[in-house]
Amino acid sequence: MASLELAATYATLILADDGIEITADKILALTEAASVELEPIWASLLAKALEGKNVKDLLSNVGAGGGAPAVGAPVAAAAGGAAAAEAPKEEEKKEEAKEESDDDMGFGLFD
Repeated sequence: MASLELAATYATLILADDGIEITADKILALTEAASVELEPIWASLLAKALEGKNVKDLLSNVGAGGGAPAVGAPVAAAAGGAAAAEAPKEEEKKEEAKEESDDDMGFGLFD
């Protein structure tokens, strides 16, 4: 079973590398050329799963991390999104004020 899955995956990668649209028929053609008997349902499922996606981008972002958001995050963002967006701006202004006050005291990095 693992060799069938690998054959379908490799066929998909070949198509993506050549810039050819990934379809079930093309996956089946490549696997048949490699003497691997793949059931058509698996090729169609793989093609549907990758439909509209750029496989090269998926491969280059494997370790990017972008995990799923927390369950309560969409609700919190919808409820107080504007207030939450303004809070970091206020904090940044406070931090800038601290940096300026150090300069007024006469202490510098290269004094």
